[in-house]
Amino acid sequence: MRHLLLSCLVPILALAAAAPQAPAPSGKTKQSGRTPVFTIRVIDRFEHQQDAYTQGLVYWNGHLYEGTGQYGHSSLRMVQLKTGKVLRKVDLPREHFGEGIAILDNKVVQLTWQSQKGFIYQVEDFRKVGEFSYPGEGWGLTTHGRDFIMSDGSATLRVVDGTELLRKGRFVVKREIQVQDQGAPVTMLNELEMVRGELYANVWQSTRIAVISLETGRVLRWIDLSDLLSPLQQGEVDAVLNGIAYDAASQRLFVTGKLWPKIYQIQEVPKK
Repeated sequence: MRHLLLSCLVPILALAAAAPQAPAPSGKTKQSGRTPVFTIRVIDRFEHQQDAYTQGLVYWNGHLYEGTGQYGHSSLRMVQLKTGKVLRKVDLPREHFGEGIAILDNKVVQLTWQSQKGFIYQVEDFRKVGEFSYPGEGWGLTTHGRDFIMSDGSATLRVVDGTELLRKGRFVVKREIQVQDQGAPVTMLNELEMVRGELYANVWQSTRIAVISLETGRVLRWIDLSDLLSPLQQGEVDAVLNGIAYDAASQRLFVTGKLWPKIYQIQEVPKK
């Protein structure tokens, strides 16, 4: 999440250790012994605007949609995947720090960090059509059916009624999900994405994605993306992994990070 809080963070990477042999990805992964850890194979690389402090990433209708952060630089963007070119952009007011985004009913919903305010845009032209308020911080956002799933940096995810939010601007929490790995809470959950019925979550300041069961909140497996970081990125405190998008029609999984020069199409593989 933000570099302003680095001094008070406790590293979370130790929450998941690699298993000697990991089973194939599945929502039915048994949690006996250590939680499986997968690594990745890079399928393709795409250009990414390196000024983008990525907070949210969505693949929709042939393009990437990206929410960026930092005060005075936050925006919502439509990006051409092949070239990284920004095709459409709207800036947030300087007092807001942009956060996660999600698309539902041809509308883009964007959170803010500490303003306790979200914005609703028409997806085709980024015309703002609504606002809403919520308690606490806003970090990541995704959709699951008619619901939104929202993170706030804690181990608690909120499931929000999408119909109430889009039609009435009402933030109605239907239930909460407590995320844990081997019984220990998993905090710093950030950017979110639903992938084949499982919830993928970046863990801020780590190089891992947690794959979470929506039913139990249990971490089913970890995906280790440390091989994507260049030595330059490893030394840059802001250039952390953050950004997951899934093209369901073609089953393509994309990841990137804040200020990264590339977006990667990846495939999960067992870690040996």
